[in-house]
Amino acid sequence: MVERLIKKIFDVREGEFKVSLWMLAYIFLVIAVLLIIKPTVNALFLSELGVEQLPFAFLLVAVTAITSSYFYSKAVSRFSLKKVIEVTIISSIVILIGLGILLSLHVVSGFLLYFFYIWVAIYAVLSASQFWILANLVFSIREAKRLFGFIGSGAIIGGIFGGYLTSILAPLIGNENLMFVAALLLFFCIPLLRKIWNIRVKKNGSIRKHKNPVNNTEPPLKLILKSKHLTYIASIVVVSVVVAKLVDYLFSDFASSAISDADELTAFFAFWFSTFNLLSLVIQLFFTHRIVGIWGVGFSLLLLPIGIFGGSILFLLLPELSAVVVIKAMDGILKQSIHKSASELLTLPLPFDLKNKTKSFIDVVVDSLATGIAGCLLIFVVRGLDLPSFYIGILIIVLVCLWLYFIYKVRIEYYKTFRTNLEVLTDSLKKTKKITTSKSSVVAGMRTVFKNGTEEQILFMLDKLMEINDKRFADDVELLLEHPSNKVKLSAIQNLYFLNSKSMTSEVSELLKIEDRDLTIATLAYILSFAHKDKSFVFDAYLENSNERISSAALFCLAREAKHNYSLKQRYSLLDRISKSLINIEKDKDNIIYLETVIEILGVANMPIYYNKLIEFLNHENEEIVRTTIKSIGSTMDPIVGQHIIPFLEQKKYRPAVIEAFKQYGPQILPLLRKNVQERLQPLSVIRFIPMAMQSFYSKEAVHQLLGILTDNDLTVRLEVVRALSAIRSTHPQLKFNRYKVVSVIFDECKLHHQTLSSMHTQIIISYRNRTKSKKEIGDAERDARTSLLELLERRLDSGLERIFKLLGLRYQQKDVAIAYEGLLSHKQEAQHNAIEFLDNLLTGELKRKLLPIIEESALDISSEEELQKIKHKITSELECFKLLLQGNDLKIKLAVLYLIAQQKEPRYLSIVEEHLNDADPKIRSFALDAFTAISDS
Repeated sequence: MVERLIKKIFDVREGEFKVSLWMLAYIFLVIAVLLIIKPTVNALFLSELGVEQLPFAFLLVAVTAITSSYFYSKAVSRFSLKKVIEVTIISSIVILIGLGILLSLHVVSGFLLYFFYIWVAIYAVLSASQFWILANLVFSIREAKRLFGFIGSGAIIGGIFGGYLTSILAPLIGNENLMFVAALLLFFCIPLLRKIWNIRVKKNGSIRKHKNPVNNTEPPLKLILKSKHLTYIASIVVVSVVVAKLVDYLFSDFASSAISDADELTAFFAFWFSTFNLLSLVIQLFFTHRIVGIWGVGFSLLLLPIGIFGGSILFLLLPELSAVVVIKAMDGILKQSIHKSASELLTLPLPFDLKNKTKSFIDVVVDSLATGIAGCLLIFVVRGLDLPSFYIGILIIVLVCLWLYFIYKVRIEYYKTFRTNLEVLTDSLKKTKKITTSKSSVVAGMRTVFKNGTEEQILFMLDKLMEINDKRFADDVELLLEHPSNKVKLSAIQNLYFLNSKSMTSEVSELLKIEDRDLTIATLAYILSFAHKDKSFVFDAYLENSNERISSAALFCLAREAKHNYSLKQRYSLLDRISKSLINIEKDKDNIIYLETVIEILGVANMPIYYNKLIEFLNHENEEIVRTTIKSIGSTMDPIVGQHIIPFLEQKKYRPAVIEAFKQYGPQILPLLRKNVQERLQPLSVIRFIPMAMQSFYSKEAVHQLLGILTDNDLTVRLEVVRALSAIRSTHPQLKFNRYKVVSVIFDECKLHHQTLSSMHTQIIISYRNRTKSKKEIGDAERDARTSLLELLERRLDSGLERIFKLLGLRYQQKDVAIAYEGLLSHKQEAQHNAIEFLDNLLTGELKRKLLPIIEESALDISSEEELQKIKHKITSELECFKLLLQGNDLKIKLAVLYLIAQQKEPRYLSIVEEHLNDADPKIRSFALDAFTAISDS
């Protein structure tokens, strides 16, 4: 009963309960001991030496911590963590027994009080630090995120138990006997430590798994300074400890002034410490998991300083013990609950070796140094200037502002560390390396390519030059007219249309002698571009040329020039010339080159009279003729004719030509393409390629039209739309996307994902049950049919996850989402855990609440029965499962379901089969009829 309740509240999963309970018991004992000895030693110190000596004790704590850190660092490097913790526990037990004996003899005073006060301060931070390092070793990142709240409650319960036990027993048995009780409790930590180490760390090989290449020769301070992440964590510790010590000083000062008796003061401290812990436990059980889980580490870290800030304002207005209790309450309640969980999560993305060497240094040395800083402030500032307590409140407020700044900085580094981990784990750093070059080096590089590059390199640079039209390269391009490659000459002359202000018609005319149709057309187009007002001399010179290649090229140029020039058409009888060309191709059908030229002329002429002829050529047996026709139809700019080339998107060999034709149409073709998708004017096999064609425009209008079909019923079409939008975003990040629509679609995808997973869960459970049944009960055909359905559902989950992440790339930084997706798909469990944590920090609000469960489930092995039990979904009946899948719009899954029903021959499925006997899709009708027949005949 208790176990089930704990598992439900804290999401403790199979195989985690025992080790979590042992860890909870361990920290319970550590903190219970602390809450027994701390009030006792504090009360003795204040009663014997007074609050005036407290700042000096703070300084001695700092000096002792720095001195002992050297030896502790050596010990951590030489011995295992288990050995170091055991020695720490045994040493503490010996000191506690010694303190009990000395108190019994009434010889604790002066130097000994300082010694025990310093030891308690170091024990408090060292024992807790060692525990959390052990916890980082025992649990993975995802386990830690779920279980740290449960384990942390052990510390709070220990504080409550120890505090109340002290307040009850101190007046009854005296402080000296309390030390023996504390030693006994601490002794039980040793068997717990050994059990945890053997069952989790040693058995699972966690030490080897967490080893990272951290330079063990470097001192902890250097390692901290090298890491911004650790530097900000240390800074937060310094400021928070200084603030805590100032609050402690205020609390001790006002309490000791009001209560003079040592035992009563001990009881007062014990009561409030226990009360704070009790309230902290309530927050830990009911709020910490939700706050840290939903709002993240950054927000959670803010609550403690904001609480202290509010309490300090109250103290400035009301400088009394009650106001100091409020400040101390904020510190005592939030520090051990929300703040503690968030602080421990800060170190999760760091390598274990680095944590092992630096965390104890931060928790002990940095903490103690901060204690020393607080002592200096109290000695030299507050007491040195004889400032009243009012100024301590002001000092706390100033330090809290600094604290908030460091939290802002560490949140950024925490996010970056997860991102860096993912880049390392998925080798993304190698993939995304970029070479940065200056503008001058780019110009020099391009000129080098034009002079000495290969044909492919030169053509690539000429294509880039066409985009930028930089006149500085005009002379370099002119030299390329003498290049041996006709493709280079063609691209060079096309660039010269825009680069060269002077006419080079005489030099360019020499290119007409080369037997290359495209080059001839480009050459004549260049000559025409410098003919300015009177272009007739060009047509007079070349239209009747004896060389068919030149005359047909001139006719092509005439058709293009006369497109919107009626007088030019009439003057050169363009209609008659084209008709004559069509007659010539009928006579010489084998002249493919000439036929291609005529088809191109029909396209650029833009004469509706020839549109049917162009459409006829789409059925030509020659693939090159079909490609040329597709491109020529693009030149017509007529959407009615353009409708005829959309079906060719299905064929890979013609797809580039179709997309090139669409580009000639320009953005005005996009509404037509969208209409084809929405009204299903083409078969689904064609429609699936339309989003890719729309993507090729990379424009605001393309984004708008694609968003219009983003919610298409067909999941394959939807995936292609999402891929197209993602491709546009990656190359044109400046384009704006409707984020509200994107988020709305993500929510729809989440709902679909849950439905698919629920159906899959049902089918897997039935499959498990069927394994034990004989072949008479479950035939091979039924088993194969169920296996096929499961494979389709798994593919749907994969494509759904891809859609979700590509949609997230439209809402957040695309590179961040891409690297998280890559980490999630990785076979490395560490990469998956880092990806989930990274997304946990990237996502916000409702999007985070709905998406994180899906992302976590996607990392599970759903083929494993043990892993499947971790997925919290309602298990539907098979009838409900079939109804849900048949209501969807996935054709393959519908067919798979109907086929499975046909193999099962269960009469209870007859009603849902009958609903699809008259389906619009012929395949569904056929499969439904087969299923109906199979059930009826059984």
